[in-house]
Amino acid sequence: MIPKVRRPKTRRMLTLEVRANTAPSPSFRTITLGGPDLEDLEPAGDDQAVRLFFPRAGQERLRMPTLDNEGWMAEVLMLPKSRRPWVRNYTIRRSRPGEIDLEFALHDGDAPAASWARQARPGDPAGVFDLGVSYLPPPGVPWQLLAGDESAVPAILAILDHAPAGLVAEVFLEVPSAADVREVEAPAGVRVHWLPRARAGDRPGELALAALVGADLPPGPAYAWVAGEAALATGARRHLVRERGWAKGDIAFLGYWRHGRAAPG
Repeated sequence: MIPKVRRPKTRRMLTLEVRANTAPSPSFRTITLGGPDLEDLEPAGDDQAVRLFFPRAGQERLRMPTLDNEGWMAEVLMLPKSRRPWVRNYTIRRSRPGEIDLEFALHDGDAPAASWARQARPGDPAGVFDLGVSYLPPPGVPWQLLAGDESAVPAILAILDHAPAGLVAEVFLEVPSAADVREVEAPAGVRVHWLPRARAGDRPGELALAALVGADLPPGPAYAWVAGEAALATGARRHLVRERGWAKGDIAFLGYWRHGRAAPG
């Protein structure tokens, strides 16, 4: 699932440090990063994503790549694991001069990013590399559909933070529990449907997909942005195309992760 992306005009590796670690709700952590290098990050708003670099347990320092192009990946993979950083993709939840917030969904288990987010303290090193924006609605579209599980909640909330006052949208946000439901400031034409899972063992994404399939949606044309567990993203696209007659080009779908499969290290 490779979506269309608007890349930044220029970008470079940015070495930062943790400024704060807070919990907006039980299943999420917000890590604030800051440092002089952020002067070289151009805030794009919406679902602006970054590669996040953070040290493995036991590493004394963060080894950031030196290349500012796609060659950085080979550079990282050539390092022994004793010096290789963890690398994951995250959305900038908020940005302000000198600081950015990244929000982490704390999945069960010992996933590296979630473990790091639980333990990160002010002064800990981290780095980012700008990836750009995949939320690219065409001008003049009458309404939008936004849907995701907890891994996509930060991106969708960031999109709503930057939404024009006239946005009309149906928004489906699946979260692990009712305690993760939050107040959302959004334009008057936006309806936000929070979908807390009933049982801890339920597969993420199934509730959001079922709600989308059963929803009484306005007629097209429209624009959809769906992200999260891979089955949610592909299932939503399949439903919109086959059952509702949407054009494939009107749907941005992103499989952030796969249930039961660990990301490579």
